[in-house]
Amino acid sequence: MKMWAGRFKKETDEKVNDFNSSISFDCRLYEEDIKGSIAHATMLYSCNIIEKEDYEKIISGLTEILEDIKKGNIEFTSQYEDIHMCVEAILTEKIGLSGKKLHTARSRNDQVALDIRLYIKKEIKNIEELVKELIKVIINKAEDNLETIMPGYTHLQRAQPVTFAHYIMAYAQMLKRDLSRLSDTYDRMDEMPLGSGALATTTYPINRQQVSDLLGFKKVTENSLDGVSDRDFIIELGSDLSILMMHLSRFSEEIIFWCSSEAGFVTLDDAFSTGSSIMPQKKNPDVAELVRGKTGRVYGNLMAILTVMKALPLAYNKDMQEDKEGIFDSIDTVKMCLEVFKNMFDTLKINKETMRKAALGGFINATDCADYLVKKGLAFRDAYKIVGQLVGYCTDNNKDLSSLSMEEYKNLSPVFEEDVYDAISLETCVKERKVFGGPSIESVKTQIKNLKEYI
Repeated sequence: MKMWAGRFKKETDEKVNDFNSSISFDCRLYEEDIKGSIAHATMLYSCNIIEKEDYEKIISGLTEILEDIKKGNIEFTSQYEDIHMCVEAILTEKIGLSGKKLHTARSRNDQVALDIRLYIKKEIKNIEELVKELIKVIINKAEDNLETIMPGYTHLQRAQPVTFAHYIMAYAQMLKRDLSRLSDTYDRMDEMPLGSGALATTTYPINRQQVSDLLGFKKVTENSLDGVSDRDFIIELGSDLSILMMHLSRFSEEIIFWCSSEAGFVTLDDAFSTGSSIMPQKKNPDVAELVRGKTGRVYGNLMAILTVMKALPLAYNKDMQEDKEGIFDSIDTVKMCLEVFKNMFDTLKINKETMRKAALGGFINATDCADYLVKKGLAFRDAYKIVGQLVGYCTDNNKDLSSLSMEEYKNLSPVFEEDVYDAISLETCVKERKVFGGPSIESVKTQIKNLKEYI
């Protein structure tokens, strides 16, 4: 018999049962549901709403159910509509009439609002730890490559020389912002909704603050209508995870390019590559490609919950059952991507000489050559034009700036002296960019120090 039987004269259609059921996915909330029920029962007893005997039976029964679930002794089947009904039904079967008193002064509406908040709070902390672990791997790689020169790009064209350390620390900064967003989301959602009831609280003299304290929330939700109908925290986390996946996708795109035959900047470890079923020479960056691909999946989950919530009147509506599968999938996807990406990046080999060779081409020291002339007294625009002419001359004659003779330099400007060769060397180009946030060794060390302190 349904928990809500009484008003109805007919049994629910079997297909409606299946359509209505959420046990197949909300069963993962079992621990949160039981912890919430233990806190609720504790409060009911302390407020003299249930007797001590009932309280003790409920606590003992719920504790046993939690242990049985963890041991795999309880199977979640479609006979239960959702995890809340499942736990209550098993409890009542185990301890009898006392089990029916557990639901006093609460509704499934505020119960599920509590469970999903508890679950998401836990998962935000798990994801934060995974992000921190990836940042640590990036920092380690950066410390090993403070002097590894490579070309920096704009428009996918070689632009100016940087170091590999500086390059990858840019992604560490993105991940730092992801940590900040996750923390902000956690802080905003840290409110306890139980006691909101179906929508208008209850006439029982309950103590919501006690439940909040028992479950480790910062505060209690202030409006019962909002308490049961708010899913902003799911949307906000979905947005946070989408941005995080966007960063991982961009990083993946870099790695895919870096390990291509055309670039050859890095070599992926065999354990994090795959081959071809027909081309024996292939070594494919499937991990990076899958991370890039799964980003769209997380985006889709965000759009789904935004669309579900966009036209819902207060308070609870059954549409909101659609809030869970998407965010569960996004959480699972992000955690899996972070773990495998971290290991892939940690094990990849940096081909330093290939990077340096690439940095020697493309005239990426042209800006430094112009700056050299400016420091000799020329206006920047005049210097810019002279160096542009030099680049054109080099292109026509298959040369680079470092291979030009002093005579060739002076043909375009008498300002050039022998010290120009040192000024445009890759080492000088990087070393002299000591501005805070730049690619010099000192600057990157500062980035690393600050990030270590942050995490």
